[in-house]
Amino acid sequence: MIAGRIVKAEISAYSVSNTVIKPKELITGKLAKIKAAKPPITVKPEALIADPNVDIIYIATPHTFHYPYIKKALNAGKHVFAEKAITVNAKQFDEVAQLAKDKGLILTEGLTLFHMPIYQQVQALIAAGKLGAINLVQVNFGSLKDYDPQNRFFNKDLAGGALLDIGGYATAFARSFLASQPNVTLTTAKFFETGVDEQSGIVLKNAQQQLAVMALSLRAKQPKRGVVSGTKGYVEIDNYPRATTAKITYTADAHLSTTETLTAGDANAALQYEVRDMQRYIAAGHDDGQLALSHDVSHIMDSVRNAWGMKFPFD
Repeated sequence: MIAGRIVKAEISAYSVSNTVIKPKELITGKLAKIKAAKPPITVKPEALIADPNVDIIYIATPHTFHYPYIKKALNAGKHVFAEKAITVNAKQFDEVAQLAKDKGLILTEGLTLFHMPIYQQVQALIAAGKLGAINLVQVNFGSLKDYDPQNRFFNKDLAGGALLDIGGYATAFARSFLASQPNVTLTTAKFFETGVDEQSGIVLKNAQQQLAVMALSLRAKQPKRGVVSGTKGYVEIDNYPRATTAKITYTADAHLSTTETLTAGDANAALQYEVRDMQRYIAAGHDDGQLALSHDVSHIMDSVRNAWGMKFPFD
């Protein structure tokens, strides 16, 4: 158990609201009661970062605020848990990742699929060779956001667009099942009137010739579905950001198949898994390679945006 407090900081472009909670309270599901407390606890982020009793800073702001607050927190000697996308571009990511390394601190990205127990079972199954050689990953994520050019989802000044809002989940899913970092082979996007990506198709390929095919959208609902296909079978994972089940189909040959379903975890406990892993990372002094995956995701998303020619004002 980590001594001190975890800070939940929700910072918008216009207001600041911060809640200080104990790790056990978050783990035991008391966050809702704490958030509903009257009056709410409201202080300046800088005061929380400077507080010697605070060990971990949790950053849940619009994307453009992540980088400066991560830097401030790390420079103050705090471990940092930042929501996705952890930074708006790979240059920012590389800087804060190096800073965390230099300071001997844990920096983690809030991608729930990195922490859901079902993925441990799926990865173990793949490592055992039960799906054969992995050749293809397909993954979708589509939201139906209300039409509102002023909303942060469509605001270019706040790093809006499908790629940085929901694309991190899809890219992280794909990268998790590929043997090495892929390159962007082909991609195209439809842009919203504000200039951010409204929907896109993305094809990735790595040195092992594994392919990943992704579809993202902010104005067309899609199932959150990922499929990992190998020479001996495939696994289907629905609601993959907080998945609790995985359907395995074994294909002994072109004519015969058998299935099984793996079950693990609780979708409602996704944030608790994140907290527990953060505690474990700090206790162990390393993050099991999670930040390395975030590195690859950040660089892939940069490559996608470069292929589109889409730049943010702060790039």
